[in-house]
Amino acid sequence: MIALQQATAAPNPLAVPVDAPEHCPGTDSALAGKADACSGCANQEICASGETKGPDPALPLVRARMASVKRKILVLSGKGGVGKSTFAAQLGWAFAADEQVQTGIMDVDICGPSIPTILGIASEQVHSSSSGWSPVYVQDNLGVMSVGFMLPSAKDAVMWRGPKKNGLISQFLKDVDWGELDYLIIDTPPGTSDEHLSVVQYLKESGIDGAVVITTPQEVALQDVRREIDFCRKVGIRVLGLVENMSGFPSTGGGRRLAQDMNVEFLGAVPLDPRIGKSADYGVSFLDEYPDSPASTAYLDIIEKIKGILGDS
Repeated sequence: MIALQQATAAPNPLAVPVDAPEHCPGTDSALAGKADACSGCANQEICASGETKGPDPALPLVRARMASVKRKILVLSGKGGVGKSTFAAQLGWAFAADEQVQTGIMDVDICGPSIPTILGIASEQVHSSSSGWSPVYVQDNLGVMSVGFMLPSAKDAVMWRGPKKNGLISQFLKDVDWGELDYLIIDTPPGTSDEHLSVVQYLKESGIDGAVVITTPQEVALQDVRREIDFCRKVGIRVLGLVENMSGFPSTGGGRRLAQDMNVEFLGAVPLDPRIGKSADYGVSFLDEYPDSPASTAYLDIIEKIKGILGDS
Protein backbone atom coordinates (compact mmCIF):
# COMPACT_ATOMS: atom_id res chain seq x y z
CA MET A 1 0.00 0.00 0.00
CA ILE A 2 1.09 3.55 -0.67
CA ALA A 3 0.41 5.56 2.47
CA LEU A 4 -1.13 8.95 1.86
CA GLN A 5 1.69 10.79 3.58
CA GLN A 6 4.25 8.86 1.52
CA ALA A 7 2.69 9.44 -1.86
CA THR A 8 5.72 11.33 -3.13
CA ALA A 9 8.61 9.02 -2.41
CA ALA A 10 10.79 10.81 -4.92
CA PRO A 11 9.18 14.22 -5.57
CA ASN A 12 10.37 16.65 -8.15
CA PRO A 13 11.90 19.46 -6.07
CA LEU A 14 9.89 22.08 -7.93
CA ALA A 15 6.52 20.42 -7.46
CA VAL A 16 4.17 20.77 -4.51
CA PRO A 17 4.26 17.34 -2.86
CA VAL A 18 1.17 15.83 -1.32
CA ASP A 19 3.03 15.52 1.96
CA ALA A 20 3.63 19.28 2.14
CA PRO A 21 2.62 21.03 5.38
CA GLU A 22 -1.13 21.23 5.90
CA HIS A 23 -1.18 25.00 5.46
CA CYS A 24 1.33 25.14 2.58
CA PRO A 25 0.85 28.54 0.87
CA GLY A 26 1.79 27.11 -2.54
CA THR A 27 4.71 27.78 -4.83
CA ASP A 28 3.04 30.78 -6.49
CA SER A 29 2.52 32.60 -3.21
CA ALA A 30 4.69 35.50 -2.07
CA LEU A 31 4.99 33.54 1.19
CA ALA A 32 6.36 30.41 -0.50
CA GLY A 33 9.09 29.04 1.74
CA LYS A 34 8.62 31.89 4.22
CA ALA A 35 5.35 31.13 6.02
CA ASP A 36 5.29 29.50 9.45
CA ALA A 37 3.81 26.39 7.86
CA CYS A 38 6.95 26.01 5.69
CA SER A 39 9.17 25.33 8.68
CA GLY A 40 10.67 21.87 8.37
CA CYS A 41 9.40 21.24 4.83
CA ALA A 42 11.95 19.61 2.53
CA ASN A 43 11.09 22.14 -0.18
CA GLN A 44 11.39 25.25 2.01
CA GLU A 45 14.73 26.42 0.66
CA ILE A 46 13.92 26.06 -3.01
CA CYS A 47 10.46 27.62 -2.57
CA ALA A 48 11.98 30.62 -0.78
CA SER A 49 14.57 31.02 -3.55
CA GLY A 50 11.89 31.70 -6.14
CA GLU A 51 13.11 28.93 -8.41
CA THR A 52 9.65 27.40 -8.44
CA LYS A 53 8.40 30.13 -10.76
CA GLY A 54 8.01 29.39 -14.45
CA PRO A 55 6.52 26.42 -16.36
CA ASP A 56 5.41 23.55 -14.19
CA PRO A 57 7.94 20.74 -14.66
CA ALA A 58 5.11 18.20 -14.36
CA LEU A 59 3.58 19.28 -17.69
CA PRO A 60 5.91 17.33 -20.03
CA LEU A 61 5.60 14.28 -17.76
CA VAL A 62 1.81 14.48 -17.91
CA ARG A 63 1.94 14.91 -21.68
CA ALA A 64 4.14 11.83 -22.04
CA ARG A 65 1.88 9.71 -19.81
CA MET A 66 -1.33 10.90 -21.50
CA ALA A 67 0.02 10.20 -24.98
CA SER A 68 -1.33 6.64 -24.65
CA VAL A 69 -4.86 7.81 -23.68
CA LYS A 70 -7.17 8.26 -26.67
CA ARG A 71 -10.12 10.06 -25.02
CA LYS A 72 -10.25 12.14 -21.85
CA ILE A 73 -13.74 12.97 -20.55
CA LEU A 74 -14.64 15.10 -17.52
CA VAL A 75 -17.82 14.41 -15.56
CA LEU A 76 -19.00 17.62 -13.88
CA SER A 77 -21.86 18.84 -11.72
CA GLY A 78 -22.78 22.22 -10.35
CA LYS A 79 -23.72 20.84 -6.93
CA GLY A 80 -23.37 17.69 -4.89
CA GLY A 81 -25.97 14.95 -4.61
CA VAL A 82 -27.01 14.87 -8.27
CA GLY A 83 -25.54 11.43 -9.05
CA LYS A 84 -22.39 12.61 -10.81
CA SER A 85 -20.08 9.87 -9.50
CA THR A 86 -22.74 7.21 -10.07
CA PHE A 87 -23.03 8.35 -13.68
CA ALA A 88 -19.23 8.32 -14.08
CA ALA A 89 -19.17 4.73 -12.79
CA GLN A 90 -21.96 3.62 -15.15
CA LEU A 91 -20.16 5.32 -18.03
CA GLY A 92 -17.00 3.38 -17.17
CA TRP A 93 -18.87 0.09 -16.89
CA ALA A 94 -20.64 0.73 -20.21
CA PHE A 95 -17.41 1.47 -22.08
CA ALA A 96 -15.71 -1.57 -20.52
CA ALA A 97 -18.61 -3.85 -21.50
CA ASP A 98 -16.70 -4.17 -24.77
CA GLU A 99 -13.70 -6.31 -23.82
CA GLN A 100 -11.65 -4.63 -26.54
CA VAL A 101 -12.11 -1.16 -24.99
CA GLN A 102 -9.61 -0.19 -22.29
CA THR A 103 -11.16 2.22 -19.79
CA GLY A 104 -9.85 4.14 -16.77
CA ILE A 105 -11.64 6.20 -14.12
CA MET A 106 -9.69 8.86 -12.22
CA ASP A 107 -11.45 10.13 -9.10
CA VAL A 108 -10.21 13.65 -8.28
CA ASP A 109 -12.93 14.37 -5.74
CA ILE A 110 -10.19 14.42 -3.13
CA CYS A 111 -12.29 15.38 -0.12
CA GLY A 112 -15.18 13.05 -0.98
CA PRO A 113 -13.90 10.08 -2.99
CA SER A 114 -16.91 7.82 -3.62
CA ILE A 115 -15.85 6.01 -6.80
CA PRO A 116 -14.15 3.09 -4.95
CA THR A 117 -17.36 2.35 -3.04
CA ILE A 118 -19.60 2.66 -6.11
CA LEU A 119 -17.36 0.26 -8.04
CA GLY A 120 -17.11 -2.23 -5.18
CA ILE A 121 -13.35 -1.86 -4.64
CA ALA A 122 -13.21 0.32 -1.51
CA SER A 123 -11.05 -2.22 0.37
CA GLU A 124 -8.37 -2.34 -2.35
CA GLN A 125 -4.98 -0.64 -2.18
CA VAL A 126 -2.69 1.10 -4.65
CA HIS A 127 0.70 -0.48 -5.37
CA SER A 128 3.75 1.00 -7.03
CA SER A 129 6.19 -0.46 -9.53
CA SER A 130 9.10 0.76 -11.60
CA SER A 131 6.62 2.14 -14.16
CA GLY A 132 4.54 4.09 -11.61
CA TRP A 133 1.44 3.59 -9.52
CA SER A 134 -0.77 0.70 -10.64
CA PRO A 135 -4.51 1.40 -10.93
CA VAL A 136 -6.92 -0.82 -9.04
CA TYR A 137 -8.81 -3.00 -11.53
CA VAL A 138 -12.53 -3.65 -11.37
CA GLN A 139 -12.09 -5.99 -14.31
CA ASP A 140 -9.29 -6.58 -16.80
CA ASN A 141 -10.18 -3.54 -18.93
CA LEU A 142 -11.45 -1.13 -16.24
CA GLY A 143 -8.84 0.49 -13.97
CA VAL A 144 -9.41 3.07 -11.23
CA MET A 145 -7.31 5.59 -9.31
CA SER A 146 -8.64 7.46 -6.28
CA VAL A 147 -7.31 9.06 -3.12
CA GLY A 148 -9.81 6.78 -1.38
CA PHE A 149 -7.39 3.88 -1.86
CA MET A 150 -4.70 5.72 0.10
CA LEU A 151 -6.64 6.57 3.23
CA PRO A 152 -6.07 4.40 6.32
CA SER A 153 -9.86 4.03 6.63
CA ALA A 154 -13.07 5.31 5.08
CA LYS A 155 -13.61 7.48 8.16
CA ASP A 156 -10.44 9.54 7.62
CA ALA A 157 -11.07 13.08 6.41
CA VAL A 158 -8.82 14.75 3.85
CA MET A 159 -8.30 18.38 4.88
CA TRP A 160 -6.03 19.90 2.27
CA ARG A 161 -5.55 23.35 0.83
CA GLY A 162 -5.26 23.87 -2.91
CA PRO A 163 -1.51 23.24 -3.39
CA LYS A 164 -1.67 19.76 -1.88
CA LYS A 165 -4.72 18.86 -3.96
CA ASN A 166 -2.92 20.07 -7.06
CA GLY A 167 0.12 17.98 -6.17
CA LEU A 168 -1.92 14.79 -5.96
CA ILE A 169 -3.78 15.47 -9.21
CA SER A 170 -0.44 16.04 -10.90
CA GLN A 171 0.75 12.68 -9.62
CA PHE A 172 -2.42 10.90 -10.72
CA LEU A 173 -1.84 12.21 -14.25
CA LYS A 174 1.91 11.71 -14.55
CA ASP A 175 2.69 8.77 -12.25
CA VAL A 176 -0.18 6.32 -12.77
CA ASP A 177 0.64 3.53 -15.22
CA TRP A 178 -2.64 3.54 -17.13
CA GLY A 179 -1.16 1.82 -20.17
CA GLU A 180 -3.04 2.15 -23.45
CA LEU A 181 -6.50 3.57 -22.75
CA ASP A 182 -9.40 4.21 -25.09
CA TYR A 183 -11.21 6.30 -22.45
CA LEU A 184 -10.12 8.06 -19.26
CA ILE A 185 -13.14 9.29 -17.31
CA ILE A 186 -12.28 11.98 -14.75
CA ASP A 187 -14.79 12.29 -11.91
CA THR A 188 -14.49 15.76 -10.40
CA PRO A 189 -15.88 17.39 -7.24
CA PRO A 190 -19.08 19.46 -7.40
CA GLY A 191 -18.71 23.07 -8.48
CA THR A 192 -15.65 24.73 -9.97
CA SER A 193 -12.67 24.60 -7.65
CA ASP A 194 -8.94 23.97 -7.46
CA GLU A 195 -9.34 20.41 -8.70
CA HIS A 196 -11.04 21.51 -11.92
CA LEU A 197 -8.46 24.19 -12.63
CA SER A 198 -5.63 21.74 -11.95
CA VAL A 199 -7.02 19.14 -14.34
CA VAL A 200 -7.43 21.78 -17.06
CA GLN A 201 -3.91 23.11 -16.46
CA TYR A 202 -2.22 19.72 -16.54
CA LEU A 203 -4.16 18.45 -19.54
CA LYS A 204 -4.04 21.63 -21.60
CA GLU A 205 -1.33 20.23 -23.88
CA SER A 206 -2.67 16.65 -23.93
CA GLY A 207 -6.21 17.83 -24.63
CA ILE A 208 -9.59 17.21 -22.98
CA ASP A 209 -12.13 15.74 -25.39
CA GLY A 210 -15.05 17.21 -23.50
CA ALA A 211 -17.21 17.35 -20.42
CA VAL A 212 -20.52 15.72 -19.53
CA VAL A 213 -22.51 17.88 -17.11
CA ILE A 214 -24.94 16.20 -14.69
CA THR A 215 -27.96 17.91 -13.11
CA THR A 216 -31.27 17.12 -11.48
CA PRO A 217 -34.55 18.85 -12.43
CA GLN A 218 -34.70 21.20 -9.43
CA GLU A 219 -34.08 24.86 -10.15
CA VAL A 220 -31.37 25.11 -7.48
CA ALA A 221 -29.37 22.46 -9.33
CA LEU A 222 -30.02 24.07 -12.70
CA GLN A 223 -28.70 27.42 -11.47
CA ASP A 224 -25.41 25.80 -10.51
CA VAL A 225 -25.19 24.02 -13.86
CA ARG A 226 -25.37 27.35 -15.66
CA ARG A 227 -22.21 28.38 -13.82
CA GLU A 228 -20.59 25.01 -14.62
CA ILE A 229 -21.21 25.44 -18.33
CA ASP A 230 -19.91 29.01 -18.15
CA PHE A 231 -16.74 27.68 -16.47
CA CYS A 232 -16.22 25.19 -19.30
CA ARG A 233 -16.54 27.91 -21.90
CA LYS A 234 -14.15 30.23 -20.09
CA VAL A 235 -11.41 27.59 -19.85
CA GLY A 236 -12.00 26.17 -23.32
CA ILE A 237 -13.54 22.79 -22.47
CA ARG A 238 -16.02 21.42 -24.98
CA VAL A 239 -19.36 20.58 -23.36
CA LEU A 240 -20.41 17.23 -24.84
CA GLY A 241 -23.84 17.62 -23.33
CA LEU A 242 -26.14 17.76 -20.34
CA VAL A 243 -27.73 14.82 -18.51
CA GLU A 244 -30.83 15.22 -16.33
CA ASN A 245 -30.50 12.67 -13.53
CA MET A 246 -33.31 11.57 -11.18
CA SER A 247 -35.79 12.75 -13.77
CA GLY A 248 -39.38 12.95 -12.55
CA PHE A 249 -38.53 13.91 -8.95
CA PRO A 250 -39.81 16.37 -8.00
CA SER A 251 -40.15 17.78 -11.50
CA THR A 252 -38.91 17.04 -14.97
CA GLY A 253 -37.96 18.80 -18.16
CA GLY A 254 -35.72 21.41 -16.57
CA GLY A 255 -32.56 19.87 -17.96
CA ARG A 256 -33.84 19.91 -21.54
CA ARG A 257 -34.93 23.54 -21.25
CA LEU A 258 -31.60 24.53 -19.74
CA ALA A 259 -29.71 22.77 -22.52
CA GLN A 260 -31.71 24.73 -25.06
CA ASP A 261 -31.15 28.00 -23.21
CA MET A 262 -27.39 27.37 -22.93
CA ASN A 263 -27.10 26.00 -26.48
CA VAL A 264 -25.64 22.65 -25.45
CA GLU A 265 -26.63 19.12 -26.41
CA PHE A 266 -29.28 17.47 -24.24
CA LEU A 267 -27.99 13.92 -23.88
CA GLY A 268 -31.05 12.54 -22.12
CA ALA A 269 -32.90 12.03 -18.84
CA VAL A 270 -32.33 9.14 -16.44
CA PRO A 271 -35.56 8.36 -14.56
CA LEU A 272 -35.48 8.14 -10.79
CA ASP A 273 -34.93 4.54 -9.70
CA PRO A 274 -34.03 3.74 -6.07
CA ARG A 275 -32.20 0.63 -7.28
CA ILE A 276 -29.49 2.88 -8.74
CA GLY A 277 -28.53 4.03 -5.26
CA LYS A 278 -28.77 0.49 -3.93
CA SER A 279 -26.42 -0.75 -6.66
CA ALA A 280 -23.93 2.02 -5.79
CA ASP A 281 -24.06 1.07 -2.11
CA TYR A 282 -23.31 -2.56 -2.94
CA GLY A 283 -20.65 -1.72 -5.54
CA VAL A 284 -22.29 -3.46 -8.50
CA SER A 285 -23.14 -2.29 -12.00
CA PHE A 286 -26.75 -1.12 -12.27
CA LEU A 287 -26.58 -1.77 -16.01
CA ASP A 288 -25.71 -5.42 -15.38
CA GLU A 289 -28.10 -5.92 -12.49
CA TYR A 290 -31.16 -4.32 -14.10
CA PRO A 291 -30.59 -4.34 -17.87
CA ASP A 292 -34.30 -4.09 -18.71
CA SER A 293 -35.07 -1.07 -16.53
CA PRO A 294 -36.01 2.28 -18.12
CA ALA A 295 -33.03 3.85 -16.34
CA SER A 296 -30.61 1.36 -17.95
CA THR A 297 -32.12 2.11 -21.36
CA ALA A 298 -31.66 5.83 -20.71
CA TYR A 299 -28.05 5.35 -19.57
CA LEU A 300 -27.17 3.34 -22.67
CA ASP A 301 -28.89 5.82 -25.02
CA ILE A 302 -26.93 8.68 -23.40
CA ILE A 303 -23.65 6.79 -23.67
CA GLU A 304 -24.28 6.03 -27.35
CA LYS A 305 -24.88 9.76 -27.90
CA ILE A 306 -21.58 10.57 -26.21
CA LYS A 307 -19.79 8.09 -28.46
CA GLY A 308 -21.48 9.60 -31.48
CA ILE A 309 -20.46 13.14 -30.54
CA LEU A 310 -16.87 11.93 -30.10
CA GLY A 311 -16.99 10.06 -33.41
CA ASP A 312 -16.55 6.66 -31.75
CA SER A 313 -19.89 5.02 -32.51
